[in-house]
Amino acid sequence: MDKEILEILKSMQRDIIEIKEQQQEDHSILKAIEHKSEVNKAEHDKMGNDIAQIKGGVEALRKDISNVEIITSSNWNDLAKLKAVK
Repeated sequence: MDKEILEILKSMQRDIIEIKEQQQEDHSILKAIEHKSEVNKAEHDKMGNDIAQIKGGVEALRKDISNVEIITSSNWNDLAKLKAVK
């Protein structure tokens, strides 16, 4: 009977050791996932900033193009007036 109890206790001890090892491995995996998540968030934030800068640049280009169109229209108007004087 004592031998059986001793074997059961040894088996339980081995199981506990295996569980602890698995917990350590799971902890390492979770740390790696957490790190990857932080890296992804940083990359996402950078992309958001880049998109905002690109959007600002596009809006500035649209404004510049609109000004060029207005100036071009004015120049065509002036050319038409000059041609009419001939």
